[in-house]
Amino acid sequence: MPRQQPDWPTIRILVAQPRGFCAGVDMAIAALDRAVTLFGAPIYAFHEIVHNTSVVAGFEQRGVRFVDDVALVPRGCTIVFSAHGVSPAVRAQADQLDLQVVDATCPLVNKVHAEAQRFARRDRAIVFIGHPDHDETIGVLGEAPGRITVIERVDDVESLSIPDPSRVAYLTQTTLGVEDAARIVAALKERFPDIEGPASEDICYATQNRQTAVLTVAEDADVVVVVGSVNSSNSKRLVEVAASRGVRAHLVDGPGDLRPEWFDGASTIALTSGASVPESVFATVVAAIEQVYHAHIEQRGLAEEAISFRLPIPVRVPAR
Repeated sequence: MPRQQPDWPTIRILVAQPRGFCAGVDMAIAALDRAVTLFGAPIYAFHEIVHNTSVVAGFEQRGVRFVDDVALVPRGCTIVFSAHGVSPAVRAQADQLDLQVVDATCPLVNKVHAEAQRFARRDRAIVFIGHPDHDETIGVLGEAPGRITVIERVDDVESLSIPDPSRVAYLTQTTLGVEDAARIVAALKERFPDIEGPASEDICYATQNRQTAVLTVAEDADVVVVVGSVNSSNSKRLVEVAASRGVRAHLVDGPGDLRPEWFDGASTIALTSGASVPESVFATVVAAIEQVYHAHIEQRGLAEEAISFRLPIPVRVPAR
C-alpha cells in the first residue's frame, strides 16, 4: 500500500469484538504446542491443526509434519488430530500403527459426531448441511457411511432423495453462516415435516458471535476487511455475511494482500478476523492500514467470551 499523503482525510477503523481465536482453536494449538514440547520433533498432525497459514508455518518450523494420510506416519510416532475432527476409520488406522494419539478435536465438533452416531443408531437418513470438501464434514461423514447426504444450498433440498421421509434428521457444520443455515433448515422442515434436528444448535458460539460482530461494524462501514486464510470456512463466512449487507468485503491472509483501490472513497473501514487467526497477524493488518491513513481506531465490542476447553489427556499437565 502507498504511503498516506498529508492532505488525505482521516479514516475511521472499526475493530470488531469478538474476533480471532475461539476456545476450540486455543485448545488445539495449545495441544500441538505441548506435544512438541513433551515428545520432541518430529510430531505429526493429521490435517492442518487449524486453517491458518501463519499458524501452520510456525509449527512446521518447529518440526511438525502435517499429513493428509495416516499411512504416512511411521509406526509408534505421535499424531495430533486437528480441531476439525476425524472419522472412525482414521482412528482405527492410527491404532493399527500403534500411534500415540493426541486428539485436539473441538468439543463442539465432537458433539456433531455424537449426534450423527445417535441418528444412525435410530435408523435415520441424515442430511448434513455443510461443505463437502471441508475436513469437518469428511470426519462426520465417516460416522455413518452411506447414510449421510451433504447439501450446501437451499436449492439442494428439492433434489434430496430420502427413502422414508418420516425417518430423516439434519445436522450442520459448526462454521456455517447462521442465516444461510437457517434458510436451509427452514426448507428442510417444509419438505420433511417430521425431520429431526440436534438437541441444540450445531453452529458454534464463536461462529455466531463473530458473525454478529461483523454485522454490527458493517452497518457503519464502507469496506470490511476480514483477516483469515482462504481455506478457513468461518473466515469466508464473515466475508459473505458482511457482503450480504451490501458492503464491500475482502479476505486477506496478511497485510501483503491489502489493495489500495479497495479503500478509494472510504471514510470508515471495519476489521475483524476468523476464529483461527492469531491476534499478532490481525495486528499487522491494522498497522499496515495505519501506516497509510490517519486512522482513528474504535473498538466495537459485544459480550466477552469466557469459554475454554481442557487439553487432551496425553498433554495435560498433572495438577499439583
